[in-house]
Amino acid sequence: MKQTVQMQKAQGQMTPGVITRDGFLGDDRRLLGDILLADDAAVKALDLDHETVAARLIELRDAGMAGLGEFIDVAPHFEVRVDSVRGRLPCPFGDPGIFPKTNVTVRNRKTGREATYTDLHIHLILAHGFYEGRGCPFRLEPKDLAEVLEIA
Repeated sequence: MKQTVQMQKAQGQMTPGVITRDGFLGDDRRLLGDILLADDAAVKALDLDHETVAARLIELRDAGMAGLGEFIDVAPHFEVRVDSVRGRLPCPFGDPGIFPKTNVTVRNRKTGREATYTDLHIHLILAHGFYEGRGCPFRLEPKDLAEVLEIA
C-alpha cells in the first residue's frame, strides 16, 4: 500500500517515546499501510469485520465495569476485570479526543486463555482497523481475540 503523508505522520506518532513508552509498532518494520492491510485480511479471513470485533470488546468492557478493579463473572464462562489507570492517551492517527487509560482483562474459563485491551485499542480497531504492530507488548492478534472472546 502506498504510504500517504497522513500515514507517515501516524507511523511517526507510533514510535517509542512519542505517545507511549513502548510505542505501537513493536519490532514490526512494515509500513503502517501494510500492517493495516494485513490485519484487515486476517479479520476478513475469520469472516469478521472490525466493527464486530470492537463491539465485542465494548460489550465485555461494559459488563466488567460493574466490578471496577475486581474480576467479575460474565456469562457464559468469562471473568472480566476493568482497571482504570490515571491518565489519557491521544489517537496516534490524529483523531480528536483523548482516551482514558482503562485496561480490560478478559479470561475465558473454558479455554484458560485471556486477552487484555484498552479503550484506545477499541478506538484503533473500530476507526482504523489497527491492532498494533508485531512484537508490540499490547499487540492484539485478530485470530487470538476471536478465539478468546468467542467472537462469531
